[in-house]
Amino acid sequence: MNEYSVLMSVYKNDKPEWLTLAIESMLQQTIRCNQFVIVLDGPISKELHGVIDYYCKKDPDLFEVIPLSNNVGLGRALDVGLEKCRNELVARMDADDISLPQRCEKLLQLFNDNQNLSLAGTNIDEFYNDPQKIVSSRIVPSDYDAIKKFMRRRSAFNHPTVMFKKSEVIRCGGYGSLRRKQDYDLFSRMINMNCYALNIPESLLLFRSSEDNFKRRKSKEYVRSYIKVQKLNYHRKYCFFLDLAVVVVGQTLLRIMPIKIIKFLSGMLLRKRVQ
Repeated sequence: MNEYSVLMSVYKNDKPEWLTLAIESMLQQTIRCNQFVIVLDGPISKELHGVIDYYCKKDPDLFEVIPLSNNVGLGRALDVGLEKCRNELVARMDADDISLPQRCEKLLQLFNDNQNLSLAGTNIDEFYNDPQKIVSSRIVPSDYDAIKKFMRRRSAFNHPTVMFKKSEVIRCGGYGSLRRKQDYDLFSRMINMNCYALNIPESLLLFRSSEDNFKRRKSKEYVRSYIKVQKLNYHRKYCFFLDLAVVVVGQTLLRIMPIKIIKFLSGMLLRKRVQ
């Protein structure tokens, strides 16, 4: 099974040059997709339209663009796009990251080797401005038991790297309406609804990081969404009270901490620094 769709959401704040790199990285995969679904999450700039129009004219049979009249958030936009995906296997891609050429081939091989697999991802390498200068890596657990344990407090998947079975995502309720942490909510539901999942212990995507990422993590909306998902997980019996308490206390502290301290703790506890 080597056929898959790419699912991407684009919104007004995305940069045209980054979008071009993201699309190109998926077109240069060693096993190419046979459908590329792009959801326009509300009105976008003429420059972004120009990038998308270029690729649609270049390969009209590959690209399918779905415009939404209003910005509905990443989760809802992806749910709309997922309905248009023709293939059972769907590879997520963000509009500002760069997939390495063998990312999808290796994920497809994982699905071919594990017929009951529903969800898979990879590690990521993070950069600020230059993709050649990696500053850190986010390493996630690779085996199923470790993934289940990790999911009790935070997502065991790097969202832009995942490939999943469309039918299983829909069975588990899709991304839903949350504007933040919608991936953690979905993947928690999938794991606890008996979806088998794995991660490739290799960085196969370059993730574009910046100061804005840290600002978003301490925003009121982000913190509230994280705590809301964790409360839902607790009431669903997906985690223990201690897990809930750790997340609530941690996110509350995150909200009031200076960004410098957040960056330090993130590097110490959540990331592998590159020397």
